[in-house]
Amino acid sequence: QVQLVESGGGLVQPGGSLRLSCAASRISFSLFDMAWYRQAPGKERELVAVIIDSGITNYADSVQGRFIISRDNVKKTMYLQMNSLKPEDTAVYYCNAKFRDSNYWGQGTQVTVSS
Repeated sequence: QVQLVESGGGLVQPGGSLRLSCAASRISFSLFDMAWYRQAPGKERELVAVIIDSGITNYADSVQGRFIISRDNVKKTMYLQMNSLKPEDTAVYYCNAKFRDSNYWGQGTQVTVSS
């Protein structure tokens, strides 16, 4: 059974940083396009950042220049370095893995930005 396990969420003050991790198991990780999504209370889930199998990245305008997505295919882990965090970044962050017809989600990790 495929597993995606997020970690690294928590409470941080505005302007602070957090690093999220998504550890994958039982998939050919290097073949998958990986992404981070987030969902704030009362809002739809939105794409934050994506890193495809070749390593090319793309970001939502709201996080461009503040967040960095990366992956380690040997460790089968994806990361999201989040800097200059704002209260509006508060959400549950989800890991997503996609390859052809396969589409997997993690359980999510809460990120709260508040003073």
